[in-house]
Amino acid sequence: MKIAVAMENGNVCEHFGHAPSYAIFTIQENKIVEKEELANPGHTPGFLPKWMASFGVDAIIAGGMGPRAVQLFKEQGITPVIGAKGPVEEVVQKYCEGTLQTGPSACDHH
Repeated sequence: MKIAVAMENGNVCEHFGHAPSYAIFTIQENKIVEKEELANPGHTPGFLPKWMASFGVDAIIAGGMGPRAVQLFKEQGITPVIGAKGPVEEVVQKYCEGTLQTGPSACDHH
């Protein structure tokens, strides 16, 4: 499984599309086995879900995203997880353990 996290300064970014970078974690047996960091290629509507799919991402974690982005990720077979906050590694580990607490989307411009 691969999990992407919108990242800013080592923490989950409030808006996935405006994140400076994305951390992509490879998960095996509910443990992080690899982490790759990629710079945001640009916030062009509809691009990021396809780009994430090209890396084999199964889930995207962010503080927030708009409803259209949620739908576009789902169309790519990627599960959006919104309302997360905290250090990215900790958030991913909690997601794998099924203990991640999420809240409302931090993205409120939609």
